[in-house]
Amino acid sequence: MLNVGDLAPDFEVKAHTGETVTLASLRGSRVLLWFYPKADTPG
Repeated sequence: MLNVGDLAPDFEVKAHTGETVTLASLRGSRVLLWFYPKADTPG
């Protein structure tokens, strides 16, 4: 479990463009993860 102030562990996700993005590659930027069910989208 993380505590307030802890750094998030590195992970990778697939972007909507198909590109793999790692948290480490975004270090120093603000990051927002937005999850939604694919079944409820037109894509």
